Amino acid sequence: MRIFKNLNVDWLGKRKTFYTVSLIIFLAGVLSILFRGMQFGIDFKGGSEIVFQFDKPIDITKMRDAMSKTELGNVEVKTFGAETGVLVRTELQSIPAEVRPKVTANVNAAVKDAVKGGNYKLVRDSANAAVYSFDSTVSASDVVDYLIARGYQASRMEEENNSSLVIVSIGIADWIKETIKANNKDNNFVVLREDRVGPKIGEELKLQALLAVVISLLGILIYLSFRFKWIFAVGAVIALFHDVLITVGLYSILYGVIPGLNLEVDLTVIAAFLTLVGYSINDTVIVFDRVRETIKVHKSGKLTDLMNEAINKTMSRTILTGGTTLLAVFILLLFGGEVLRAFSFTLFFGIIIGTYSSIFVASALVLDYAARSKKKIEF
Repeated sequence: MRIFKNLNVDWLGKRKTFYTVSLIIFLAGVLSILFRGMQFGIDFKGGSEIVFQFDKPIDITKMRDAMSKTELGNVEVKTFGAETGVLVRTELQSIPAEVRPKVTANVNAAVKDAVKGGNYKLVRDSANAAVYSFDSTVSASDVVDYLIARGYQASRMEEENNSSLVIVSIGIADWIKETIKANNKDNNFVVLREDRVGPKIGEELKLQALLAVVISLLGILIYLSFRFKWIFAVGAVIALFHDVLITVGLYSILYGVIPGLNLEVDLTVIAAFLTLVGYSINDTVIVFDRVRETIKVHKSGKLTDLMNEAINKTMSRTILTGGTTLLAVFILLLFGGEVLRAFSFTLFFGIIIGTYSSIFVASALVLDYAARSKKKIEF
């Protein structure tokens, strides 16, 4: 199917205009990152993150008011997917010392209810857990079942000469869950996800994510240097850097501007960038392949005309392939929910930018190099 027959557009004659457009968007992104910063997810900056699913829709404003009383500092609360989902995030990994007594008191009260008049003793109280011992009239297994039903993380401990020990986790998640219970007594909930990432791991993930993108670009540079001439490889990789950097800039520019697009950079977004790199280079290689074929056939032709001819011939394929991919990604962006929104956002704008860069960045750089070096490109 061809939607553009006998297309004859001087694409590369407008390359300087589009150089300017790219530069403006790139600088806007850089300035936004410098002054507004990037919003990183828990994967990179560390912290605790819990996702709750309620039986009934919740009032997010009241939920934020409740979380502000937890004494955990800056706690972020936002809807997750539908109106019954809530994501709670804090940069802390452990409960502050001033809050710990309140959490411990709640755990003690729960254990007291569980033993129903039986004897118990707190034998160990560490930073993240408490260990209780019970007499022979109390079943440790029953206590564990009761505490789990109340939302605590509890389990039996087997130690020499004592098989009636129960360990109860005491963390930020437990304090948040207690606060939510107190403020939503008629609205039951379950915990869908609970993550905790330390700052050291977050820094390591940042470095690994950056290395993943850089190594993939170097691999593409080496591959294209063998398949085409090295200037084609350089032009393609510069275009890929262009695509990634402008898309990253959009994350900073659009944060807080468009409702529902307060997106953060996490490991899912890095996966989207790597997917984008693969998609964009595929489009660029197809254009370059047609350029090479055209140059082989018309060896004496003007390079600008030959490259424009090659781009015009691939335009039908570019529009059809890019359009159908964009349609699928746009549906994901609208209906994929909170989990897929950042991934689909990255691909949606990345595909548009990548298609644009295949013509006005990668191909244009090859043409400008040939013009300035006065070297004839032959295959």
